[in-house]
Amino acid sequence: MKILVTTGMPGSGKEELLNRCIARGAKVIRMGDMVRDKAKEFGLDLSDASVGSLADEERKRYGMDVWAKRTIPFVGGDLVAIDGTRGPAEIKAFKNAFGDALVVVAIHSAPKTRFDRLKSRGRPDSPSSQSEFELRDRRELDWGLGDAIALADHMVINEGTLEELTKLVDSLLDDLLKKE
Repeated sequence: MKILVTTGMPGSGKEELLNRCIARGAKVIRMGDMVRDKAKEFGLDLSDASVGSLADEERKRYGMDVWAKRTIPFVGGDLVAIDGTRGPAEIKAFKNAFGDALVVVAIHSAPKTRFDRLKSRGRPDSPSSQSEFELRDRRELDWGLGDAIALADHMVINEGTLEELTKLVDSLLDDLLKKE
């Protein structure tokens, strides 16, 4: 079994990494989907503010690794990609559960690049202004996202085209999966 955990700021390109994993037969688990499902369970709207607030409150109430611990039972199969770890406590929970099978991959892009990508998405949680974007970044960094990125086993810089990112990710996946 190989388990890849993605980390990176919103809009950095994590979804494209996941797409390349899916192309190789990976099961994908999105931690954000778990938060959104919990928000629906509580009858909350799916705006970034509501979902982010719920994620924050659950971390305060149950610990910074709560979302990782809620994700672990869903992991199974030869290749699994877990999207969206937000801090070192989550990485530690995954390492405790999966040991050497775990590899953390960070995707990094500059803030301007990410803001432009997020605005063009048109999702309900997309920022409508620079200040909203900065507020979201600050919240994520307060959860320890910068530390999670710094603790990654591998870093992919995504400032180019989609084709360039695809080549970088495919090369990394080739290296990671042949080590089996």
